[in-house]
Amino acid sequence: MIFKSNGFKLAIAVLIGVIVFILPRPEGTKFKLSGTGADQLSQSVSQYFSTQQTAPDKPVILTAKAPGVEQARAKYLVDQAKAMGLSEVKVDYVDGMPPKAKRFLAVLAVLVVLFVVEPIPLEITAVLIGASLVILGLTDVKGAWAPYMHPVVIFIMCCLIFAIALDRVGLTKRLGYYIIKKAGNSVTKFTFIIAMGLGISSSFMHDAAACAIGIVTMLPLMRAVGIDPHTNTAKFMMLSLPFACSCGGMGSLIGGGRCMVAAAFLKEFTGIEITFFDWIKYCMPAAIICVPAVVLIVYLIYRPDPNIKLPAFDEDLGPMTAVEKKALIIIGAAFISWLTKGLHGLDYSVTGAVAVAGLVLFGVLKWRDINDNLEWGTALFIFGGGISLGLAMGYTGAADYFANLFFPLIEGKGWLVLFVGVGVFGALVTNAMANVAAAALILPIVIPMAQLEGVNPTILALCLGMATSFAMLLVIGCPPNAIAYSYKYFKSSDLTKLGLVTTPALLLILVGVVCTWWKFLGLI
Repeated sequence: MIFKSNGFKLAIAVLIGVIVFILPRPEGTKFKLSGTGADQLSQSVSQYFSTQQTAPDKPVILTAKAPGVEQARAKYLVDQAKAMGLSEVKVDYVDGMPPKAKRFLAVLAVLVVLFVVEPIPLEITAVLIGASLVILGLTDVKGAWAPYMHPVVIFIMCCLIFAIALDRVGLTKRLGYYIIKKAGNSVTKFTFIIAMGLGISSSFMHDAAACAIGIVTMLPLMRAVGIDPHTNTAKFMMLSLPFACSCGGMGSLIGGGRCMVAAAFLKEFTGIEITFFDWIKYCMPAAIICVPAVVLIVYLIYRPDPNIKLPAFDEDLGPMTAVEKKALIIIGAAFISWLTKGLHGLDYSVTGAVAVAGLVLFGVLKWRDINDNLEWGTALFIFGGGISLGLAMGYTGAADYFANLFFPLIEGKGWLVLFVGVGVFGALVTNAMANVAAAALILPIVIPMAQLEGVNPTILALCLGMATSFAMLLVIGCPPNAIAYSYKYFKSSDLTKLGLVTTPALLLILVGVVCTWWKFLGLI
């Protein structure tokens, strides 16, 4: 049918963008003047604007006396500044939407539809982000493409290469055998051990890589005992793993791109840096609680058949080989360098890249191994495109517009209301697009809101990094979901059914941990 064709879906996406583009743009009534000559300009337009000076040598806030007339628009102020030769005066919107923000929202509308219905590969959609920003005059070429090689992107690529190395040298096989010896032949015990073990491990390796390692370990056993697709046993095993890895990924900066993006944007917009150790200190307790909690919920929803027994393996893998030891030493050294960034000051991407070079130089990997196994499109384009999109929301003024639009809803209600609102919104939005993109889009909006409310923006950066880990309603919500679904052991509706239970439960756990642990640490 034509309605299911990719061409039709693409046309709908473009149509929605056009509709957003032609909708009236809210001009607002307040404008901010800054720079040399701001006071002079404010006096010259006093017939049409009332003036509020925040402090000496600070920006001047103008409020239109008769909103809607030509002289109550930002264009009038810009024209007046030019006529008076005040070239250093900058006119910014306070409660209105700048023209650039309107064009950005049109691009965003198209991209969201493309991310949800996927009429074209997501990697191509991500590439179009940078192209669209330049074509519509929102930034220059460098501003559009530089985020695609942001340090966060390089860092994530290094994490994925580490996972390739662990699998290549055989450490994943050794992991599977170890778990079987501990779990015996119990499906339930085996699944709890591997899901919880890799879930917590996801804090220190990319959650997608941890999920992939777990599935590669699990599948041969499932096939050996004849666990059929779409049975409760298959659903329990194949859904526990991605959900646990998603929850565990929030435990440290390297668990998922969303954490690094949240930390990077906090530094970009406020200058506040969350170190590797800081993130672990604040978020690891939540990960440790959420991982077993989500596996337990999966068990209660999809109870496995107790009569199914896993096979026993008596094969002795022998002592670790030299190449396995080299892989562990090099990757371990990288983790230690990330933990001690506060001492040496080297960015995570730099030490990660050195470790990748070490894996090749010492014979753990060949370049062909990396080239053939790394998901370049995901690592480079999707993560980079998400960062480019989020930065654009900031410099076009869209973030400030939404912050001022929604601020009255939470004004005076304190950090907890803001935290819960951001958490729920983040957990929902991250199902419709990559969690990196979701974090990159939401954080530029909520940081100004936090600053207006007098709330430490670090709280919201941490909140968003954790809440966007709960992408459990749609298969496309996060890479672990998509990886598990690709083996066709469950339907997408099975994941959604489970996500409707796990998402609110995990958000409640998150709020409980924050209200106790962060209070103990003095963050709130």
